[in-house]
Amino acid sequence: MSADVPQRTTSSRATDRPGDVSPFALGLLLRRAHWRAAAVTAEALRPLGIELRHFAVLIVLVDRGPTVQRDLAAATGTDKAGIMRVVDDLERKGLAVRKSVPGDRRVRAVEITPQGVELFDAAHVAAEPVAERLVAELGPGEPEQLADLLTRFAYPAGGEA
Repeated sequence: MSADVPQRTTSSRATDRPGDVSPFALGLLLRRAHWRAAAVTAEALRPLGIELRHFAVLIVLVDRGPTVQRDLAAATGTDKAGIMRVVDDLERKGLAVRKSVPGDRRVRAVEITPQGVELFDAAHVAAEPVAERLVAELGPGEPEQLADLLTRFAYPAGGEA
């Protein structure tokens, strides 16, 4: 007995190498780009004493203001236990605080502190030179074009995932 396996019409492989026509190639290429960008970002954040996971939460807090942990987890793609550890770290460092939410004793909102805002601003200054190195191989206007394409890819107009 044989399974219904579609016949391959091309000799594509699932790699992230240029020219790969595999349906998996784009996802793998995006993953490699993420790894590279994450490594560069981590390099910029290391001297400030935080990691990318901490900075991701600070970004949400600066953007949205006080945010409940459940929403922080969703916004950063972190699970419940992971977001608790990150918020614990940020509290220990004085970069964020948990505050009660009026009307619900069980829920706590996380808020960035003035020290957290200072670190957030310092991170942007520190990231500039390494971000420039990240896109050094691109031509004039291409970094902006890449950002536009990735934004439209990540946030499609129809709101689909």
